[in-house]
Amino acid sequence: MAGDGGRRTHARAPLPNLDPMNLPYEWQVGWRYTRSGGGASRNGFVSFISGVSVLGIALGVAALIVVLSVMNGFQKEVRERMLAAVAQVEIARADGAALADWRTSAALAERNPRVRGAAPFVASQALLGRGEAMRGALLRGIVPAEEARVTPLAAREPALVAALQPGRWRILLGAELARALDLTVGDKVTVMVPSGDLTPAGVVPRLKQFTLAGTFASGYYEYDSTLALVALDDAARLLRSGGATGVQLRLDEAQLARGVAAELQAALGSAYRVSDWTRTHRAWFDAVQVEKRMMFIILALIVAVAAFNLVATLVMTVTDKRADIAILRTLGATPRSVMGVFVVQGAAAGLIGTLAGLACGLVLALHIDTIVPAIERALGIAFLPGSVYLVTRMPSDPQAGDIVPVVALAALLSLLATLYPSWRASRVDPAEALRHD
Repeated sequence: MAGDGGRRTHARAPLPNLDPMNLPYEWQVGWRYTRSGGGASRNGFVSFISGVSVLGIALGVAALIVVLSVMNGFQKEVRERMLAAVAQVEIARADGAALADWRTSAALAERNPRVRGAAPFVASQALLGRGEAMRGALLRGIVPAEEARVTPLAAREPALVAALQPGRWRILLGAELARALDLTVGDKVTVMVPSGDLTPAGVVPRLKQFTLAGTFASGYYEYDSTLALVALDDAARLLRSGGATGVQLRLDEAQLARGVAAELQAALGSAYRVSDWTRTHRAWFDAVQVEKRMMFIILALIVAVAAFNLVATLVMTVTDKRADIAILRTLGATPRSVMGVFVVQGAAAGLIGTLAGLACGLVLALHIDTIVPAIERALGIAFLPGSVYLVTRMPSDPQAGDIVPVVALAALLSLLATLYPSWRASRVDPAEALRHD
């Protein structure tokens, strides 16, 4: 090896000359070992295992990025369908009474720069019946002209919502709910609400017959199977609420609903109750977050296994390079410098695998809507058949908040994997190593 500072040359293990950047020789030797898969090894199996370790890290990182991106895509798709039929934030009186003037409450809410629209509503649980068929439903009274400002469904189908004229006693049902009751447009359906009239015979449930004016399909099964829309005035008369019982809001960003709701609650005071979609659908929201965490942990084991392979690779490299380590020590290298050589080798291999996995994962995540259909055509199968799933395409939404932790985890595991083999290399006894070489 060509020593640092003009030291004489040893034929068996030449040290590289300092490059123009004057990098420490630990970096130079470690990088040379990385490029050659463990150096000019007498055992080609070491180079093979080194390549497998890098490939394992790359596959683990790519798998994590793709899976988390697809989960984000499904979450975004379901969220958009969920919020197509209902608002993101709702304001109501804490005592459940009707609002004296819903426009005043709406004006107060619209002072928040995040609020883009407001509309009144009346909501109650109800029982719908036709013949022998009975189904529970969420009865929601709306003003068609205002509803388009807060729900995409009303904005997308204005003619359908406009059929809800006060006094006509018309109703719109989710497609699944109408199918369960065997209803078609023009059929009569009886709506029964929990509050009733007190008579000498006891409490008689309050009910009214509505005419089905149409059906809608939001793409979210819970609403398509339970939601019923009527004119606000008709709902108020049936429920005897005295008018709108709440105001629903549309924001410029649905993810900010919880923060905006907290701000509105503070501004309106305890006389009002402000709720947002993340709390209304808390079970779904929390389930998605838990599922993402579990998938991250499970798939992170792939990276951990690849890191263990990196440990095995470096241990075999240290064993194979005992003579070279002994020569370095003889030429004046300290145990810390020897340790640095193998830390650089392992960290560089881990970094290469991580960056390769990052590039591959991003390419797959960003083009999955093209790749999956191509695979389906080639294999003649459908991964998401429309008869089973509401989503027929594979959505993907790569987010930096998921990708950065994946890359950091892979890099950290790769670095930790180098510590034991590098420490073992620093403990090699030069005399003992050269005696058996």
